[in-house]
Amino acid sequence: QVHLVESGGESVPAGGSLRLSCVASRGIFAATTRMAWFRQAPGKEREGVAAIVSGTSYDDSVKGRFTISRDNAKNTVYLQMNSLKPEDSAMYYCAAGTPWGGTWDNPQAYTYWGQGTQVTVSS
Repeated sequence: QVHLVESGGESVPAGGSLRLSCVASRGIFAATTRMAWFRQAPGKEREGVAAIVSGTSYDDSVKGRFTISRDNAKNTVYLQMNSLKPEDSAMYYCAAGTPWGGTWDNPQAYTYWGQGTQVTVSS
């Protein structure tokens, strides 16, 4: 049973932009659901990139370049990524959980995960 489906990842040159999308199954996406994007590069731990309930949270490495948003009517969360850098290259995962499940950047705080979409930024 698929709950979250990501799309939008591809290979781009440094300085480029991408928009990732994550569509959630009906029933797990509510106005109070905390939605987040994580990423994981080879050999590294999964790290939080951004999260949104009504307000937003960002990792310092992406502040001012990435924007997370949601469309509750479409059960969809987006990640607009601008001024991409090679160090942004990773598999990007969408996650869904409750706001009281833990800090926004803790993977343990999320119940549902997508399969990931690959972002590769070339220098």
